[in-house]
Amino acid sequence: MTPRPARHRIVAALGALALLASASVFAAQFEFSGALAAELRWFPDNPKFPGQFEHWQPSLVFEPEFRWRLENSDRVTVIPFLRADARDDERTHFDLREAFWSRRGDQWDVLLGVNRVFWGVTESRHLVNIINQIDGVEDLVDEDFLGQPMIHFYTPRDWGSLDLFILPGFRERTFAGPDGRPRFFLPVDTDNPLYESGAENHHVDFSARYSNVFGDWDVGTSVFWGTGREPSFVISPTGASLLPVYSIITQAGADVQYTRDAWLWKFEGIVREGQGDTFGALVAGFEYTFYQVTDGAADLGVLVEYQYDGRDDNFATTPPTIADNDVFFGARLALNDVQGTAILAGATVDLDNQSTVFIIEFERRLNNSLSLEATGRFFINTQDDVILQNFENDSFIDVNVIWSF
Repeated sequence: MTPRPARHRIVAALGALALLASASVFAAQFEFSGALAAELRWFPDNPKFPGQFEHWQPSLVFEPEFRWRLENSDRVTVIPFLRADARDDERTHFDLREAFWSRRGDQWDVLLGVNRVFWGVTESRHLVNIINQIDGVEDLVDEDFLGQPMIHFYTPRDWGSLDLFILPGFRERTFAGPDGRPRFFLPVDTDNPLYESGAENHHVDFSARYSNVFGDWDVGTSVFWGTGREPSFVISPTGASLLPVYSIITQAGADVQYTRDAWLWKFEGIVREGQGDTFGALVAGFEYTFYQVTDGAADLGVLVEYQYDGRDDNFATTPPTIADNDVFFGARLALNDVQGTAILAGATVDLDNQSTVFIIEFERRLNNSLSLEATGRFFINTQDDVILQNFENDSFIDVNVIWSF
């Protein structure tokens, strides 16, 4: 398949950064690290749709990190990501998570290249986090992101911090292939996306964010104009697949966190226009931590968050979401032992139809180099949910053994 223009830009950025690094290597401190992981995902139920694989999905992940720190305060970072999957060709993919040059001044930073940026404070949904595209073949939740080409200017001042972004080029969301799981009732044809802009994935987007701390309050506001990272969908002319539709949007967002003793009160909200009628969405809730709940040093955090989304339910113009009127209940247990053992468990329940997504995550170091991570995603009572019913047979358990070097 012919490489996409966005891939050419990423390769060109990597080449330019490599030249810069090699030209300055005599004056640089070089660091090399990374991780190699073996993953086994198990689906206990038979697939719902024809052509999907059954039960077992093994894969390998390689994510090295190359870092140069130059004498003039410049920094070069390159973090490629490669997954090789035995069952789903679309999940076998390469990405540059990060490949950038940055320089720090007295009251400003500038970054040029490919990077990942995270905004937000809530646990169950990251509404304001809009710079990077979700890597949808990694997991259904929005925790894994593709690298985004950018020019990023940052200045911290007494009156707050300001981030300005020029985003030259759009990254399309990844989706499971026809034989992959989980997926919609029709596979997504990622080779034939539709764009509102005539520039398609060459469109230049812009974003800005202001953040500050006012006593116990952490406050951030942001604005984004460009190609929306969430696609809507139309059925292809052949009726055999879904075509992703990427619209030009304007989004304003705010995130607030209030810290008081063992309490964290959290809020994220957005207003977006450009995908159907203008709509608002929010996530609000709290996390309360019980310290030293056992004879050891374990801490237990209890989380509750409400999710609301007022978008249209016309999937041809508006991206689908399951978080329209839902409550998330969860708990996070950190044993604070030398192995770094931690467990997160929670459930998102739809208040209209009682469909439920239950999650559990476990992590623990086995020794100085090896660690174990396990994840479970379970879809319960999905028959009345137009989105989740696609995944009713796709509950899974995922186990990763990770070698860090």
